[in-house]
Amino acid sequence: MAAPEFRRLDEVTYGAVEQVTPLIRRVIAENPSKFTADGTGAYLVGHGDVVVIDPGPVLDSHRAALQRALEGERVRAILITHCHTDHSPLAAWMREEYDAPTFAFGPHPRPDPALVPPPEPDDAPDSATDSATGGSADEPTGEIVIEESVEYDFEPDVRVGDGEVVVDGGGLTMRGVHTPGHTSNHMCWTLEEESTLFSGDHVMGWSTTVVSPPDGDMAAYVDSLRRVAGRGDAVLWPTHGPCRDDVASYVGALIDHRLAREAAVLGQVRGGLGTAREIVEVLYADVRPELHKPAARSVWGHLVQLVDAGLVAVEDGGLATLDARYVAV
Repeated sequence: MAAPEFRRLDEVTYGAVEQVTPLIRRVIAENPSKFTADGTGAYLVGHGDVVVIDPGPVLDSHRAALQRALEGERVRAILITHCHTDHSPLAAWMREEYDAPTFAFGPHPRPDPALVPPPEPDDAPDSATDSATGGSADEPTGEIVIEESVEYDFEPDVRVGDGEVVVDGGGLTMRGVHTPGHTSNHMCWTLEEESTLFSGDHVMGWSTTVVSPPDGDMAAYVDSLRRVAGRGDAVLWPTHGPCRDDVASYVGALIDHRLAREAAVLGQVRGGLGTAREIVEVLYADVRPELHKPAARSVWGHLVQLVDAGLVAVEDGGLATLDARYVAV
């Protein structure tokens, strides 16, 4: 089983408009961090009549860069992959500035308070830009982080169902592909003219993706990965990191990685370890100790998946929380 081969952008010029394909331009926000790799990439699709994907965080420099990039053009649609605060917040400004509708699967659901762990020191951002979070690695090859910064008040003008066409005409055909897992409302977007999938945080080139309860769902995530692997897209353009033109092999490696991690977590429970934090001490022994608390979120996601599969259970019959004790069934 080959491990996923992660890649970073060769270079970044913040505020510049990069023509990455004949129909796609990218503007990267200056919010680099352990959460966002080199920053959030907002995509401009088409020329003249433009579709914008994930306008990004509320940063004055990024807003100004998008204004320059869109000078003399009309924004016909704003597509949002999900509601983390490095993806959706600038859509409110863009909607008013360009009189353009927003499209998304729907708002981010508010979690059951009983399932939300109390804040921990590792939860705090370590810089101003870290508060605008994205996906991140859960392996020694990258940073292990959590993310909870969500724009709960975002409500799209148009809710899009799986497979629905949102743009048709002017040389662009685009539709939504619902890919729950990272978040329940995560939506990828296609550009059929270039056999492209804008994969948001569902598949990133630079790392694995955080899948943390209560909204993140590991089983749904793996199912969504399988769907993407089988779609036949020629290239993925994620919001963070470089494009991937090795779609089937790369996404297949991500699936294998998740299944191996699931088996390892199950093995630890069967061996007598009962909590996410205990399991992290073993499975993440080669990761810096200060990252073990957030790494427990990834393990928690697998434990919830295993409870749903009937392979483990909560010891006292309570909720499958981060701090619960789990036993093999």
